[in-house]
Amino acid sequence: MRTIDWVDGVIELIDQTLLPHTIEVQRVTELPTLIDDIQRLAVRGAPALGVAGAFGVALIAASVAVENGDADFDEAEVRRQAALLREARPTAVNLSWGVDRALTALAGGPAAVLAEAIAIRDEDIAACVSMGLYGADLTRELTGKDRVRVMTICNTGSLATVERGTALGVVQTLLEQGSLEEAFPLETRPLLQGARLTAWELTRMEAPFRLIIDSAGPFLLSRGIADAVFIGADRIAANGDSANKIGSFSLALAAQHAGVPFIVVAPESTVDMLTATGADIEIEDRGSDEVCGFGGTRTAPEGTNTVNPAFDVTPHELITAIVTERRIILPGKGESPVSVPLGALRS
Repeated sequence: MRTIDWVDGVIELIDQTLLPHTIEVQRVTELPTLIDDIQRLAVRGAPALGVAGAFGVALIAASVAVENGDADFDEAEVRRQAALLREARPTAVNLSWGVDRALTALAGGPAAVLAEAIAIRDEDIAACVSMGLYGADLTRELTGKDRVRVMTICNTGSLATVERGTALGVVQTLLEQGSLEEAFPLETRPLLQGARLTAWELTRMEAPFRLIIDSAGPFLLSRGIADAVFIGADRIAANGDSANKIGSFSLALAAQHAGVPFIVVAPESTVDMLTATGADIEIEDRGSDEVCGFGGTRTAPEGTNTVNPAFDVTPHELITAIVTERRIILPGKGESPVSVPLGALRS
């Protein structure tokens, strides 16, 4: 199953808010629906958002062409609507990257935009295979073990991409190669992407795993439960600082204390060379509703105020390795996306 795709002139995506209880494929025909799907996390995960951004521009271009006719294709109107899509979620750089890249084909008309969007989709699929292979090899190298136990947070599997995934894609590759002993997904507060989505994906791939609560992760690392920690990223700064789901920073601190590798797995499209450091990354606050209740049931008193950052930033000094589809960067050894050329798979 593909998380997101272009089928018969519309976007099809799995509504992730209904998982794990219901698998529903939604057909998106209008921009406001796509923006709403992105903001309510029906589609989420940095790479999937990049594909959503590109397909969104294709949807806009097709709509504008129908309204105005191909002979009077209004590029300015496409760009105006694309700007609304670009800002739907601020922290994940892949969304704006996908929108901007699809817009580079705008002069060729709707067909050229769609071709570019499909190319982005296909590149994402290939990138996930590549990251899985590189990440599995690196994990065995760093741990010195043929079979490993890994911890992860949030959801970085096929639901966060088109197929396979980033950090969880490495877990899947380890499983396929006979190198996975056990996985330990964190439930991931407040929306439980780890419990709802990652556990669902691990079950589907028949991987051995045990789910743990977020606050237990650092302590269990100190007790040697895992050989490595894998996370994804929503934006990687030029110096290697990485934004990911809230709770990642705590795991990085614990991994350093426990002496286990802390590995970020993300495609090159997540590396933002225009963002110098993690201090420059805008962190999305998603408001009180997600914290004060869940599944329609309120758990906190009325009027409770919250601080609800969706992401945190892990300083590059705490990151053992960044794995993309084209290179391996070792921030803990002074490397950064600026210093390591594309294609460098070993330091």
